[in-house]
Amino acid sequence: MTPENGSISGRSYSATSEVMTSSDVSRVLSRIAHEIVERNRGCTELIVVGLQTGGVWIAEELCKRLYEISDFSCILASLDTSFYRDDHAIRPFVRSSSSDVLSSVDTKTVVLVDDVLFTGRTVRAALEAILDFGRPTAIQLAVMVDRGHRELPIRPDYVGKNLPTSRSEMVEVTRDGVRILKEVGNVS
Repeated sequence: MTPENGSISGRSYSATSEVMTSSDVSRVLSRIAHEIVERNRGCTELIVVGLQTGGVWIAEELCKRLYEISDFSCILASLDTSFYRDDHAIRPFVRSSSSDVLSSVDTKTVVLVDDVLFTGRTVRAALEAILDFGRPTAIQLAVMVDRGHRELPIRPDYVGKNLPTSRSEMVEVTRDGVRILKEVGNVS
């Protein structure tokens, strides 16, 4: 949703505040890339997996920065978790995009990347999906924004910004920045 006001899932939202600028987003991506290199020194095969749709561009940027700062090569992949979600009754199935996990994840370190960590249900679905591709050595989680409200015991390894929000708010993450959107009512 790019306009100042918009609708998502029958609810109307209005932009209220920018919490990160494009330069903040860039700085956070560089910091997370440095943290990944530091934690995974000696790792021979790293797969960076962007969760569809918000995490894909972040994963692409992280791979670029990993290579720039240390010639740390990584395999870039994307993952659609739609088939693995446990909330189809309240969130209708909509296939967002295809998954592109290039090979087996056996004996590799996988870094799952998403834009916003909220309840943890998307990450739970991603964990299940990744295990269908094999048994990785480790799975790590990187998010641009952790907004709280966890429903599952999931904690990110790399966080751009902790941003407490109410359940009625949405968080929009783009290359241009991070904004909080407030719910203004239901759309009929």
